[in-house]
Amino acid sequence: MIDKFIKIQSSAVPMPIENVDTDQIIPARFLKAVERKGFGDNLFRDWRYTSGNTPNPEFVMNKPEFSGSILVGGKNFGSGSSREHAAWAIYDAGFKVVVSSFFADIFKGNALNNGLLPVQVSPEFLDEIFATISKDSKSTFTVDLEKQIFTNDATGNSFEFEINAYKKVCLLNGYDDIDYLVAMKEQIAEFETK
Repeated sequence: MIDKFIKIQSSAVPMPIENVDTDQIIPARFLKAVERKGFGDNLFRDWRYTSGNTPNPEFVMNKPEFSGSILVGGKNFGSGSSREHAAWAIYDAGFKVVVSSFFADIFKGNALNNGLLPVQVSPEFLDEIFATISKDSKSTFTVDLEKQIFTNDATGNSFEFEINAYKKVCLLNGYDDIDYLVAMKEQIAEFETK
């Protein structure tokens, strides 16, 4: 079971870095665990912490002015290896949405399978989001999964995003693939009797 996702309004954490790969999201040395818990502590580990293991004050997640359940990344977010742990780490760190102008397909699938909504917007709209956050770090954004609309609350501008219909149903209901089948047990039983 994953958390239901219907609609959220939140400030966002901006990370305008292009080509962020899964090894940068969660370095390979932290992939020993098989449960989904605890990965958020090591999200962007090599950027968040210095070699002395202290928080890097220059990294956006360590700056007190930035917070929220929306992570805004640069173009080509989630490239590299197919590790599902990248989605686990982002979700475990408290993010419910990742926004970019392009996602690697495997990362996008892993995110949707684990309750994390990847919202792909145009490069121009992504630039607007970054500009809004730069102007006011507390600016909010509304993500409406039912309507598939991402809204910049400061400007009123919206972007209609795409999502696989099956994965949309799963997120709206808090289902993983097994939960989806269990929820359909009556229809399955009825089909079998026919």
